[in-house]
Amino acid sequence: MQPRSDQRVGLAYGVAAYTMWGLLPLYWHLLGAASASEILAHRMAWSLPVAVVILAVLRRWSWIGPLLRQPRRLGLILVCALVISANWFLYIWAVNAGHVLEASLGYFINPLVSIAFGVLFLRERLRPLQWVAVGIGALAVVVMTIAYGKVPWIALGLAFSFATYGLVKKGVKLDGIEGFSAETAMQLLPALGFLVFLALHGESGFTTGGVGQALLLAGCGVATAVPLICFGASAMRLPLTTIGMLQYLAPTFQFVLGLTAFHERMPAEHWAGFALVWAALTVLTWDALRTARRGRAALAAAAARAGEASATGAVQAAEADRVTEADRAAAEAAAAAQSAGAPAAPPQSPGLTG
Repeated sequence: MQPRSDQRVGLAYGVAAYTMWGLLPLYWHLLGAASASEILAHRMAWSLPVAVVILAVLRRWSWIGPLLRQPRRLGLILVCALVISANWFLYIWAVNAGHVLEASLGYFINPLVSIAFGVLFLRERLRPLQWVAVGIGALAVVVMTIAYGKVPWIALGLAFSFATYGLVKKGVKLDGIEGFSAETAMQLLPALGFLVFLALHGESGFTTGGVGQALLLAGCGVATAVPLICFGASAMRLPLTTIGMLQYLAPTFQFVLGLTAFHERMPAEHWAGFALVWAALTVLTWDALRTARRGRAALAAAAARAGEASATGAVQAAEADRVTEADRAAAEAAAAAQSAGAPAAPPQSPGLTG
């Protein structure tokens, strides 16, 4: 079990990570003068230098050589890079096009989609309450489709792309900073090529938008990497159930920003759809907490049984030592009696000795 102080540090890192992710719409909104594709390209291009600095500080280079000799893993990293690029683009576009609330809905739905992917692709078995949560989530999508008058494709696109990213990442098996570095390395050349194209055609916000705009675009790499670093530090210190509950912070912040900072409309039928999603997440979280509590109770019971078995073994060993010592004493007494010419007395049972 992690020390309590270590868990507090992990909780602080986790809250920081999901808070920064939740407040990212404010950052992308500052870059509203640039197109979503240019913001994405800068995010991809500036992330790799940040990742390289982190790797240099941590001196974690040994994973690169073995990775380059594994074409299958490289192919999976390429898929990850493509999927997360699509996710980033859709999110940036949604924020700057005034769809922050629908973007937040996507990340509320994401845990339910990830569970469905586990069933479809990993043959995982769901507990009854997980099935209930997924069913409520599906109903929420139907309600939102009716409410919007169309399929909420932004929310579904974000949810499915990020769930796909998580699914493929399971096959890559790289830690956070290593995986992030490998993915951004594959994103770098296409991003640079697109930025050069924009500059040659006079459409680059980096070169025409002034110093402030250039600094904000360059800061995309930091805005991407810092929450990831905090998340990695949190994941090492906290149980998955706690991480699972913290993940709702980001879309909650996005939802609040959509209502307060960006003043998006929220009709009653939209509230109904969100309420269904929140109900599904409540069921999911309660089931996870109950399962974790049962697991801890089972672990404690197993530890107690192991302790009892150890104590019983120690008592039996001590009793065996007493028997051996008594037998040895009786043998020595018999030998002494024989050497003195007296008849040997029969040995007494150790349980009857006074």
